[in-house]
Amino acid sequence: MTKAEIVEQIYERVGFSKKESADLVEKVFDIIKDTLRDGEKVKISGFGNFVVREKNARKGRNPQTGEEIVLEARRVLTFKPSLVLKNLLNEGSAGDAFDDDSDDEADDE
Repeated sequence: MTKAEIVEQIYERVGFSKKESADLVEKVFDIIKDTLRDGEKVKISGFGNFVVREKNARKGRNPQTGEEIVLEARRVLTFKPSLVLKNLLNEGSAGDAFDDDSDDEADDE
């Protein structure tokens, strides 16, 4: 899903104008980006956590040449989904398949 598609969904579901929807999406993303840039965690209840982690400099190797290089220290963004989101994503998959198998076995007996 693209940012434009999010704007379209807000336009259709909430009833804001397309300009208002686009401004809202931009402002939300700006707030999230500013918060992460400042090194703070972004926790969205029922969705997940965005966390900026510091990675130390380390030695690495160029896979093509085998030459040893130094990878600079950097900041990386990680996302950990909430249990609510994990459950939503897995709804109707693994658990249902297991239940269907056990029902088939019971019918065979």
